[in-house]
Amino acid sequence: MDKTTLFDIKEIQSALVSETLEEVYEALLERGYNPINQIVGFLISGDPGYISSHKNAREKMSSLERSKVIEVLLKEYMHKK
Repeated sequence: MDKTTLFDIKEIQSALVSETLEEVYEALLERGYNPINQIVGFLISGDPGYISSHKNAREKMSSLERSKVIEVLLKEYMHKK
């Protein structure tokens, strides 16, 4: 018997945001930047200049909705408390 697989789009989006943040964090670290400061600067201002183009990090961050990134970060933070 075939079973229908259900996907939760919010979980998939959250996983994509988390994975992208990890990739961008590592790319910024490799370039010698403070990844936290750079990502926060981008999230607050929307200026992609805060994110290096190393390993396509700028394009990856720019593809995400900033509000969604903040939402995922806040949810992860609150779940760890």
